Amino acid sequence: MNHIQDKIAKGAKLAALMVLCLLAGRLWQKSSQAYTQAPEHMAHNDRAASQKAQVWTCSMHPQIMLPKPGKCPICFMDLIPQSNEHEHGPRQLSISDHAAKLMQLETVEIGRSFAQAEVRMRGKIDYDETTVTHISAWTAGRLDRLYVNYTGIPVQKGEHLAELYSPELISAQEELLQALKMQRELQQSDSEIMRDSAKRTLLAAREKLRLLGLTPEQTEALEQSGKPGELVTIYATSQGVVIEKKAQEGMYVQTGSRIYTIADLSRIWVKLDVYESELAWVKIGSEVEFSTEAYPGRSYRGKVSFIDPVINPKTRSAKLRLSVQNQDLSLKPGMFVRATLRATVAENGKILNPDLKGKWISPMHPEIVKDEPGSCEVCGMPLRSAESLGYVNDEEAIPPLLIPRAAALKTGRRAVAYVQLPDQKTPLYEGREITLGPRLGDFYIVEKGLQEGERVVSRAAFKLDAEMQIQAKPSMMSEHETHSAKAHTEAEQPSAKFALPHEFDQQLKEVLLTYLEIQEALADDQPEKVKLAGEKFADKLGKIDSELLEEKARQAWLPQLRGLNAAKTALLGLSSLDKQREAFQLLSSQLMQTLKQFRPEQLKLYKASCPMAFDNVGAAWIQKDEKIANPYFGHMMLRCGDIEHEL
Repeated sequence: MNHIQDKIAKGAKLAALMVLCLLAGRLWQKSSQAYTQAPEHMAHNDRAASQKAQVWTCSMHPQIMLPKPGKCPICFMDLIPQSNEHEHGPRQLSISDHAAKLMQLETVEIGRSFAQAEVRMRGKIDYDETTVTHISAWTAGRLDRLYVNYTGIPVQKGEHLAELYSPELISAQEELLQALKMQRELQQSDSEIMRDSAKRTLLAAREKLRLLGLTPEQTEALEQSGKPGELVTIYATSQGVVIEKKAQEGMYVQTGSRIYTIADLSRIWVKLDVYESELAWVKIGSEVEFSTEAYPGRSYRGKVSFIDPVINPKTRSAKLRLSVQNQDLSLKPGMFVRATLRATVAENGKILNPDLKGKWISPMHPEIVKDEPGSCEVCGMPLRSAESLGYVNDEEAIPPLLIPRAAALKTGRRAVAYVQLPDQKTPLYEGREITLGPRLGDFYIVEKGLQEGERVVSRAAFKLDAEMQIQAKPSMMSEHETHSAKAHTEAEQPSAKFALPHEFDQQLKEVLLTYLEIQEALADDQPEKVKLAGEKFADKLGKIDSELLEEKARQAWLPQLRGLNAAKTALLGLSSLDKQREAFQLLSSQLMQTLKQFRPEQLKLYKASCPMAFDNVGAAWIQKDEKIANPYFGHMMLRCGDIEHEL
C-alpha cells in the first residue's frame, strides 16, 4: 500500500513539473516576441511623428503648404517635402558641393577697378557753320558777268567772282574824282578852312565807295586813272567751295541780295547721335574715333566741342558735335560715319584722363588746352578747368565697385545678386537686393547692396533663384526688400579728406575768409574792394605752410596749391568787374576742388550756383550763409541762384 502511494506522489510531482515547464516556455516565447518587435514599433512611431511634422508643398505653387502628401489643389502635381532649414535666414540657401557642380555654379570676388565705357554712335558730316560766308551785293545794280557760274568750284580769298554794273557806284566814283580834283586845287589856298573842307570831302567820298563794296586797291586805281569804271568786280572774302549760287548773269540785284555761299571745307563738323543712357560718358573735349564707308580701314579722330542740351523726344538721343581738321578735303559733307568713344570711368561718373591733370580747356574750342587759366585765343571765352568739365586725374580718381553682368538678376527696377557667405561648412548663399549704376560692357557699377571683397555668384544665379522660389523663399520676383537686403546698404564712399593740423587748419581758414570778402565785394559791385581782397587773398595763400602736413597729405596739397596760385594770378591786377567775375569763376572752381580734400573744421559754408551766369553757361561759388548773394550779377540780379548744398 505504501508502495502504491509513493508512485502516485512521484507521478503528481512529475506532472506539476511538466506544467511549470510548459508555462515557463510560453512566457519566454512572449517575452522574446515582444523584444524582437520593439524596434519595429519604435521605428514606426518615429516615422509617424516625422510624417506628422513634415510640410508638403508644390514645386509650381510654393505657397501651397500641407501637412501630408497628396496632390496640389491648383495644378494637381504631386506634392514634395519642403526643406526645413530653421538655422538659415529667409533669403539664404544652402547648396552642397555636389549640387553646386551639377548646377555649374561659379562665384567671383568683386572689387573696385577702372572700367572702359564704349559708346558707339552714328551720324554724318556737315559744314562747319563758323566757316560759311555769304557773298552779297553791297549796292543795287545789274550782274553783268559771273566768273563763277556753277556750284562746287573751289575759290581762294581775293579771287574775282562777278562784275556788277551800278549807276549808284558810278555816281560815287564821280564824286570821289571831283573831291580829289578840288583837294588838289585848294592845296595852295591861303584859307585853312577851305583846305580842311576839301580834305574832309575827299575822305567822305572814299568811305562811301568802301561802303559800296570797293576795295582800297580799287579806290587807289580809280584815283590814279581819273576815270570811273562802269563795272565793279566782286571778290571772294574767304577761301572755300561755292556751295550755293543764288543769281544769274543779267539779273538785277538789290543791296544785300545774296549771290554766292562759300564754305571752307578744311575744317568740318561731324554730327553724331548719342543715346540718353550713354550721355554720362560724353564730356566736352572727349576724343572720338570715326570712319566712313568711302575709306574702309582708315580712321579719323576729333574732339567733342558741343553736346545738345535738349533730348529728342522721339529717338531719346542727343546731338553731339566734333570739330575735325580736313586739310586733304577727303571728308565731304553728307558722308555717313560710324564713331566710337572710349572712356575710362571712375567713381561718381567722372572720366579718368591723366593727360588733362591741371589743364584748362576752352568749352567752345576743346582743341585749345593750356596749363594755366586764361581766355580762349579763338573765341575769347574763359577757359575752364578739366575737373569742372567732368574729368579726374589718376591721383584723385576712385575706382567704382563692379559686378559681372551675369551676376545681376534684373526684373524691372529691381536687381538681385546672390552672395556666398564666408566661414560656412556647407556653402551658403544669400540673395540681396542691390542698386545698379550704368552698365560698362560686361560689368555693372554697384551703387548699393554689396561691399568690396564679397563673393557673388557669377554663373547659375538664376538656378539659385529658381530654387528659392521652389522653397517659397524671397527671390527676384519678390516685390519687397527684406531685412537681410537692408542690412547690406551701400558702404561709405572712400573719402579723400585729410585730417589737418590745427595751425594749417587756421591758415586755410584765413584764405577762405578772404575769398568770401572777394565774393561779397563782387556781389556789392565794388571793383576796388575786389582788388584789395584779391591782394589779401594772395598774401594769405602765400603764408600757408605745407610742411605742417604729413607726406601723403602734402603730396595731395601741392597740385591744389598750384591751381589756387594760377587762379589767384588771373585775378590780380584786374579793375573791370566783368574781368574780375571771369577770374573769380576760375578761382571758385579750383577752391571747390580743394575743399574736397582739405576742409577746415568749424567753418560753415554753402555752395551756390546760378544757371544764367556767363550767357546761360552757369557758374558756382561759395558763400557763408543761405541767403543768395550773386557775385556774377551783383545788384542787377543779386538773388539769382540757388543753394546746392552745405559744404
